[in-house]
Amino acid sequence: MGMAMQTFPIPEPLEPNMSSESLQGGNLSSPTSFLLLGFSSTYNAQVALCLGFLLIYLLTLLGNLLIMNLVWLDAHLHSPMYYFLGHLSFLDICYSSVTLPKILKDSFSSQKTISFVGCITQIYFFLSFGGSECVLLAAMAYDRYLAICRPLHYAVLMSKKICHCLVAVSWLSGSFSSLIQAFLTAHLYFCGSKVINHLFCEIPFLLNVSCSPNARFNKAVLYALSGTIAMGSFLLTLVSYVHILWAVLQKGAGGQKAFATCTSHLTVVFLFFGAGSIAYLLPHSSTSKEMGKVLALLYAIITPMLNPIIYSLRNNEVQGAIRKALHRVLSQRSTKDTGRAAEQPLPSRCMEHGC
Repeated sequence: MGMAMQTFPIPEPLEPNMSSESLQGGNLSSPTSFLLLGFSSTYNAQVALCLGFLLIYLLTLLGNLLIMNLVWLDAHLHSPMYYFLGHLSFLDICYSSVTLPKILKDSFSSQKTISFVGCITQIYFFLSFGGSECVLLAAMAYDRYLAICRPLHYAVLMSKKICHCLVAVSWLSGSFSSLIQAFLTAHLYFCGSKVINHLFCEIPFLLNVSCSPNARFNKAVLYALSGTIAMGSFLLTLVSYVHILWAVLQKGAGGQKAFATCTSHLTVVFLFFGAGSIAYLLPHSSTSKEMGKVLALLYAIITPMLNPIIYSLRNNEVQGAIRKALHRVLSQRSTKDTGRAAEQPLPSRCMEHGC
């Protein structure tokens, strides 16, 4: 039996030119919920998207949990670089869990609504984990700079205490910035459409449907805080790699081997910062809305899935740790099978082996 095509009603959009009389006449309010449009309103397309998002989420969880366990269990990975990588994997799990479960839930819902409180909460955690990841990627670049350019002082300059401090700074900076932005967004007013033409709640899309008098101030604070964390982290990463490249060129073949440890991190940096900057700097016009959703998928959903794959494929130490873990699991299984065979009574063993 064929399945009927389902369409969801879309409220009328907000009028762009709201008169001053309507702003003063008491029409400003805080909504109880928003409607998220997502990608498609047809049932068959929603099923396909749901299956794709579910696969991405499972791969994200499995891949990053694998990296975390390897860093925790393998003694060869107990170094600052892999300490940061373990925190990056944990951040990626948190980052994707802010948006993907809600997107999966909405895939089979006729009304893709999110409460106002839920929207502000999603904004806070999304910006918090995203900002923390920016700073952590910069810390990882600084670690590679010290390892390649200051090898004799590396153990002192990247001690265990400093590693903990850098991770704490990354978490605190993301949390503080997102707290300010979420607080200001929670005090916006809306007097027309409550439709967000996006996959999840993000501040630029709420500003588009807000008629609050302080919306421009919120937008300025958004770009100031996000720019400080994102661009500051990117510039620190860039400066670190400029020094690394200069040291590699001076060292020749030995430097190239050392630079090989940076390729995974560089790939992740360009994916994360590239997609995020394009998405936020791209004008939110009608022609770029679908492109904005694709870019949001890239930096919010696809990148956390790709990070463990990139580090596994391009890092010999991680590959060695995976092989050792698999060998350990197979050895334990074969030992258990041998033990079970030895514990069988003699008559049953004779019947099996013909003795």
